[in-house]
Amino acid sequence: MPSRMVYLSGEYLAEQEAKISIFDSAVMLGDTVTESTRTFRRRPFKLERHIRRLYKSLKVTRIDPGMSPEQMLRTTLDLLERNFPQHEAVESGDSSEDCWIVHNISRGLSIAGADPTRQQGGATVMIFNQPLDLTSWASFYEHGCHAVTAMSRATPSQSLDARIKNRSRLAYTLAEMEVKLVDPLAQGVIVDIQGNIAENKGGNIFAVSEGVLQTPTSANSLAGLSRETVLELADTLGIPTRQTLLQPYDLYTADELFFTSTPYCIMPATQFNGLPVGDGAVGPITQRLLQAWSELVGVDIVKQARNQLPA
Repeated sequence: MPSRMVYLSGEYLAEQEAKISIFDSAVMLGDTVTESTRTFRRRPFKLERHIRRLYKSLKVTRIDPGMSPEQMLRTTLDLLERNFPQHEAVESGDSSEDCWIVHNISRGLSIAGADPTRQQGGATVMIFNQPLDLTSWASFYEHGCHAVTAMSRATPSQSLDARIKNRSRLAYTLAEMEVKLVDPLAQGVIVDIQGNIAENKGGNIFAVSEGVLQTPTSANSLAGLSRETVLELADTLGIPTRQTLLQPYDLYTADELFFTSTPYCIMPATQFNGLPVGDGAVGPITQRLLQAWSELVGVDIVKQARNQLPA
């Protein structure tokens, strides 16, 4: 079977041949913006929106990728076509052939010295696809995960605005290590320096209380596109929503709790810091939203993930 291809700064390469310099600002400084998109039935979901957000991050970080958003979109779709050489119809909504579409764009070669913004040449543009492995989350759709607050706090937006989607992930990784001291399968809830709920290591957080779907504002968390999708679906279903400040008390006393992120879409949580959320089962509003998302994309999201588990 031929190797998957990647795009690296103007070239299509077999993924094992793609290399960047150890002096790239991605390595030297973690100076990289990113986007992660997924497909449903081999069709990208909200790819144009992801690229639009990517270019907002590029603007704020003053990285010039050397290509327009339209060129980035065409290149991304071309790479996807190269990595899906056989276009047989996907006959059922439980297809396991979906993939990630990942963009990583760094400032380029970094020059060591007094000015970290100096660089040689242009930006390093990296685009790749990988099979979408859902096995880590598959059991949570039925049983829910254990949401646990990390000891570490979210990076304040005064230092790094959470709306800039970037690859500087050390803070998230350390927070996730902390929650796994409590439960190896725990999924992290990160709070900000005021004690308000912020986000998960790779997603947003929602709580349902008395029929109202609530989520933190983007003042201290990423303005996630999965978050956006849930808010759109809730509006279609007539579920009232609020973007507001939430504290741990609000999660302890919620009727339902879930995370949103690109790969799994919606991940129910049925425990929060060792206590049951609501009656300890995946709630009806969470289930309605999952069903609505499945209908939107023509894929049974839960079944697709379960089908990847060993028989």
